[in-house]
Amino acid sequence: MIDETRATAVAHVSSTATKQRAEYGEIFRLMFEQSGLCMATLDRSLCLREANIDFLAQFGRNLQDSYGRPFSAFLHPTVRRSIGRDLELLSAGERDRVGGKFIAVRQDGALLFGELIAVSVVRSLGEVDSILVLVGRTSRVGEAQAMVQRGMLLVPMDAKILEGVAAGMSTGKLATVLHMSRGGVEYRITALLRRFKAVNRTELASKAYSMGLLTTDSWPPTVQSAYVQA
Repeated sequence: MIDETRATAVAHVSSTATKQRAEYGEIFRLMFEQSGLCMATLDRSLCLREANIDFLAQFGRNLQDSYGRPFSAFLHPTVRRSIGRDLELLSAGERDRVGGKFIAVRQDGALLFGELIAVSVVRSLGEVDSILVLVGRTSRVGEAQAMVQRGMLLVPMDAKILEGVAAGMSTGKLATVLHMSRGGVEYRITALLRRFKAVNRTELASKAYSMGLLTTDSWPPTVQSAYVQA
């Protein structure tokens, strides 16, 4: 979990360093490199401008293939739109801070589940200079493996519904595609939420990914055949 106090302090120093580089630039540099926080800065087009060693290690990336790339390229397709929308608000100066859970795809294809806080860094005249992203890692691998070991097999219809949920499809869209009633779709989604101990659709998809039920190398996502009852 991200330490809010430390995150706020780093964000404050970052903004101050942007306004008064001569006095505060070195302080920010030390915090960026030695704070122990997983940190990166994005330019106003939301491309990676700089990242510290902790960020690169956690995302399984290196300098050569990371700098200049859109931050969305590191995220899983299921969260790109929502996180991208929040970051765009920061870049436009409409918000000064956003945060929430995310799913990233490491360079080796593994999924990284965590939380992030992003804050805008402003110049002396109030114009947004960059976006500071701080990431805290969370892990549910142990829980996921235990659920798989208990035999988390899905009937074909539930697998199709899980795929639709992971792809962000609405109840109405799922009902049309699967030739079901809206009530029937909602009933099965509710059953899946209980089965996976998820509070909402986003967490349902996250748990399915962390358990390895859903493929990570294609879009739209599909439930792997090993987890579908014959």
